[in-house]
Amino acid sequence: MEQMIIEIKGLTFRYETDVVLDNINLSIPEGSFLAIVGPNGSGKSTLLKLILGLLKLQKGAITIFGEDINRFKGWENVGYVSQKANSFNTGFPATVFEVVASGLTKKLGLFRFLKKEDKDQVLQALEAVGMLHFKNRNVGELSGGQQQRVFIARALVSSPKILILDEPTVGVDAQNVDTFYQMLEDLNKNRNITLLLVTHDIGTISDKVTTVACLNKHLHFHGETKEFEKLRENGLGEFYGHDVHMLSHYHEHEGAIK
Repeated sequence: MEQMIIEIKGLTFRYETDVVLDNINLSIPEGSFLAIVGPNGSGKSTLLKLILGLLKLQKGAITIFGEDINRFKGWENVGYVSQKANSFNTGFPATVFEVVASGLTKKLGLFRFLKKEDKDQVLQALEAVGMLHFKNRNVGELSGGQQQRVFIARALVSSPKILILDEPTVGVDAQNVDTFYQMLEDLNKNRNITLLLVTHDIGTISDKVTTVACLNKHLHFHGETKEFEKLRENGLGEFYGHDVHMLSHYHEHEGAIK
């Protein structure tokens, strides 16, 4: 039987009188790579905040690793990269290694020296995102795509079982989006990390993810990628409120990280 990392049942949420999410039911099994798509204002970010415990449940239930979110304590198993990571202060005087090591603060406490095994964890996280050879570089010298990889490494350093990413390709050059998604696919397939991704980049979805959820206050679709591909453009257009063209951005991986 598949182990469910996250289960959402009957979730409804409103801001004052405005219903943002209406009766959402969604399950995320271990090992999956789920992309949540939807137009602006569709409730995607609100859903992530509820999953992360940043907003208080109003109606419905969320369980993480089988435990009710109100009692859940194992947040070290949940990695998160927010949209705010894209607005990082490039003048911040820290190396790539130091930024990633800061992801161990909760485990080690402030002002604690890293042990060899802690340093090894940092190096392994950097290797996982293809940034090991940048470890001594000042993070402010990196491109937007490279910085985003560093913040993913920071989320990975505590060895989470699920990684949640909110619009991770914002700030990544268009020509490097493909290699960025290739890196996420590698984390999912080769390192067995469950991924939950919120994105507007519909064109890359069918190339990488295993399942897709279409959200616009209601959950309009949740299924395997091949089922999502079968949706006609006019069907998605009704959902989004405008024409949607399913374009693939796939190109050969050139190996460069920019």
